[in-house]
Amino acid sequence: QVQLVESGGGLVQPGGSLRLTCAASGSIASINTMGWYRQAPGKERELVASINSGGSTNYADSVKGRFTISRDNAKNTVSLQMISLKPEDTAVYYCRCTAVNVIGMIVNNWGRGTQVTVSS
Repeated sequence: QVQLVESGGGLVQPGGSLRLTCAASGSIASINTMGWYRQAPGKERELVASINSGGSTNYADSVKGRFTISRDNAKNTVSLQMISLKPEDTAVYYCRCTAVNVIGMIVNNWGRGTQVTVSS
């Protein structure tokens, strides 16, 4: 099993910053893609940003220039630095990873989510 634990959510004023971190643990042989998704009330879950094992990144248009995704392969962590936050960024943010476990199976896992609220 692969477990993902997110941290770093909270309440921030518009224009503020937050940093989310997700740590993967368990029976991991290697991790391919790690990413962040978000789901606002009444909306579908959407991709925010992703990063593959080579460091290539992908961002939703709505966050380009404001959010930066990074990973530490040695620690199996992925982070999302968010600046210039807007009320429309309010959502539950979920970590997701695609990994190969110790018996060679490809597994996709989600974290439980962390709430980000942008409000004055």
